Amino acid sequence: MKEQARLYFSFSCRYRQSLFSFLPTHGYTDLAMPTLAVNKSVGFSFEIQEKFEAGIALSGPEVKAAKQGNISLKGSYITIRPDGAWLIGCYISPYKPAQATQQGYTPTRDRHLLLRQSELSRLVGAASAKGLTVLPISFYTKGGLIKVEVAIAKGKKKADKRESIKKRDIERRIRQSVHH
Repeated sequence: MKEQARLYFSFSCRYRQSLFSFLPTHGYTDLAMPTLAVNKSVGFSFEIQEKFEAGIALSGPEVKAAKQGNISLKGSYITIRPDGAWLIGCYISPYKPAQATQQGYTPTRDRHLLLRQSELSRLVGAASAKGLTVLPISFYTKGGLIKVEVAIAKGKKKADKRESIKKRDIERRIRQSVHH
């Protein structure tokens, strides 16, 4: 009986892995975590130096709206205050079924990030360093919780952006030539 259960469990894990293999895993290979939102401009405009995983303090209707994918990270950034790290400018649209309880809701309110003290001290050092910025990369779920991928990044110069565009075009052409 135990062997059958073990076989079923290993099969179901393998099946889940193959079923969700197209989703990004953020470093965890046992089960893919659905990505809710991605800040696309970060990869183009910034050179990522270090990444962190942070929790985020949200209200109940915000969690439901976020899990539906109603998030925009465009123009958002992270600032360090004496009471911790805060996500500024992230837009989470109001959750339609909870409009009665969300009166006076501001979609772009500041949201507190939940980080370990060691991670927070690294972010404080990076925020004070010249030329480095702290930015959100993506929102994703992990075990039912909503997490934010935070990066310490350095802004690219115009020449670097042109170079990344050339690399992307070359890679695209290579992929097209292989497929045809």
